[in-house]
Amino acid sequence: MSDLVDLLLEGLPPQAVATDPDVTAAYRQDMAGFCASGVPAVVVHPTTVEQVQHVMRTATRLRVPVVPQGARTGLSGAANAVDGCIVLSLTRMDRILDLDPVNRTATVEPGVVNAALSRAAGEYGLSYPPDPSSWETCTIGGNIGTGSGGLCCVKYGVTAEYVLGLEVVLADGRLLHTGRRTAKGVAGYDLTRLFVGAEGTLGVVVRAVLALRPAPAPQLALAAEFPSAGAACDAVCAVMASGHTPSLMELMDRTTVRAVNAMARMGLPETTEALLLVAFDTPDPAADLAAVAELCRTAGATEVVPAEDAAESELLLQARRLALPALERLGTNMIDDVAVPRSQLAALLDGVAAIAERQGLTIGVCAHAGDGNSHPVVVFDAADPAAAARARESFDAIMALGLELGGTITGEHGVGLLKKEWLARELGPVGVELQRGIRSVFDPLGILNPGKVV
Repeated sequence: MSDLVDLLLEGLPPQAVATDPDVTAAYRQDMAGFCASGVPAVVVHPTTVEQVQHVMRTATRLRVPVVPQGARTGLSGAANAVDGCIVLSLTRMDRILDLDPVNRTATVEPGVVNAALSRAAGEYGLSYPPDPSSWETCTIGGNIGTGSGGLCCVKYGVTAEYVLGLEVVLADGRLLHTGRRTAKGVAGYDLTRLFVGAEGTLGVVVRAVLALRPAPAPQLALAAEFPSAGAACDAVCAVMASGHTPSLMELMDRTTVRAVNAMARMGLPETTEALLLVAFDTPDPAADLAAVAELCRTAGATEVVPAEDAAESELLLQARRLALPALERLGTNMIDDVAVPRSQLAALLDGVAAIAERQGLTIGVCAHAGDGNSHPVVVFDAADPAAAARARESFDAIMALGLELGGTITGEHGVGLLKKEWLARELGPVGVELQRGIRSVFDPLGILNPGKVV
């Protein structure tokens, strides 16, 4: 321990190195439940690329594991410490280095908060579309590590589609440059995409070149009440089949609506079985909403309420952003993240309801309905071992159902520790073998975020 700290201090200022157990304990885990976490030997807070390189060279020299961390808002245990590791916290590398309105790019450090980048881009009439629910606190480095999505994915896509190039410190301290700044580029293997979603197992992202888009017009949204989740999913399919491209299409089930009301007193309709939110940022959003409203009624909506202006629309979207925090207030949570083809969304939600009834548990569902990505949230009493066991069984049953329906075990939260075994089932033995082989090329000593992903 003393050798490790002494060597780290040769390239880091004293204020960047923390060994106090009370301090390091705060960096043991992210927001995922049911994931083990170890006790870090030291937490470091570099502020430069050179300092990150020094940390990795030291770790390689002493064969010490390194766990990269951002804001620790993740939901898969990917940022959880292992015993004796160096926690490499990148939150102090938080500069927007360049914002180029001509080439529509931003160059940022990994600790930049998603919302801060969005606001900075807005000053130039641009936007950074990926917007996870935790966008006010999560960092770009974490977004890249998990390949995160958000509410706008149905129209604007996920993080991977906006990462043009990276600077990455490898396990041995070398600095790798990937990708480009140009609008097009196909030179060599796409190493940039390889790091997106790698959860810190291949290298430490220290700089990213991100694509920006022109800022969209203010959104107008509607809320549609349905007597069943199936009817709401029928509406989702009808909207997409009709050729509409909403900027947002989100679904909350009855449990979630009631939880949001209890938390924020937002006056959402608690009698509904499913509440569908649809928004457009098109030149004539009112006309698009009118067409979607009719599709919702045809699918069985009992009431359709369009927002009158952008401010009212934002209130509806805020209700969706509060869904996960509201469900957390009901008890201990296991948050699933299963994506299926849109056409199978109703089957997934019906299956989740059946699992909840069979296990005698509350499972609230909120979903990015436009891209088939749902978040069933299993609520249980952690003090009851039998309830905890049923919660784990429910979680696993939901993932199995997602795979049966042609889906994937994670649409945006990543694998981490929570879904490592399920990733092996999705990939199959050949896929696992190849992924482990790739990992060994980048990290032959196995010191980067050990035990995560594969």
